[in-house]
Amino acid sequence: MDKIEHKYIKIQGLNLHVAETGTGPNVVVFLHGFPEIWYSWRHQMVAVAAAGFRAIAPDYRGYGLSDPPAEPEKASFEDITNDLLATLDHLGINKVFLVAKDFGARPAYLFALLHPERVSGVITLGVPFIPPGTAEFHKSLPEGFYISRWQEPGRAEADFGRHDAKTVVRNIYILFSRSEIPIAPENKEIMDLVDASTPLPPWLTAEDLATYGALYEKSGFRTALQVPYRSIHEKFSLPELTVKVPALLILGEKDYFLKFPGIEDYIRSGKVKDFVPNLEIIRLSEGSHFVQEQSPEEVNQLVLTFLNKHV
Repeated sequence: MDKIEHKYIKIQGLNLHVAETGTGPNVVVFLHGFPEIWYSWRHQMVAVAAAGFRAIAPDYRGYGLSDPPAEPEKASFEDITNDLLATLDHLGINKVFLVAKDFGARPAYLFALLHPERVSGVITLGVPFIPPGTAEFHKSLPEGFYISRWQEPGRAEADFGRHDAKTVVRNIYILFSRSEIPIAPENKEIMDLVDASTPLPPWLTAEDLATYGALYEKSGFRTALQVPYRSIHEKFSLPELTVKVPALLILGEKDYFLKFPGIEDYIRSGKVKDFVPNLEIIRLSEGSHFVQEQSPEEVNQLVLTFLNKHV
């Protein structure tokens, strides 16, 4: 980890944190999910840098070491794509590969649609391209569905507020590592679904958790609740909905997201390729929602194979 350098870039009055390693001419930008941060890409950043690429992992505004927006409740996915463009312009980078996890898949694909000339390829982990406006999972799931709960103003704030940041991140990592969708009964909150005695996933160390906890202690969860959960229905003005760059989808077969209504059929039926025709799909039989931290060597090899193929 000592090879990774940290810098801040001033964008729209905010100091946004960027982690970086490697000096190659070909650049890979890593976009995190929740409850993640630049640190969730630690294994992949070092691997691609060792293979001759330049690796960059930003913390989105309001996440980790980046400044929060003045009004976190107005943060948007558009902010992430705009910040990414401004970051690349500031660093003088013309074209990149995008590697995204979880909700990071949305800004990655939005960026590829809005700025195709700036993208060499897209890799997403766990989440395929989903056309904006079509995510209606909550309509088919019980009231206790975690996204429905977290979209309700004040509810997650009260739930999370009973714990310190490290405990919140711990509980979410444990929940999201399971193969079932987190759904709370009426008389419980999402944090209540994890017992204090439940161990961490074996691939997440106490040191890793402490790092995440410290970063979320700094940032809090206000922006993280807004983007992605309260911005799911954000409207976008897109030139088209066909992603023309090469793409790779890495799926963990035990990722709970595959049990979201319609997702598995959308992928297996090939419907996803209507929007991403140059898409390759690779499934990891034991993979969870956090496959890049759970099986870093396997994911690193898949990422490098794709990068080297399309460089």
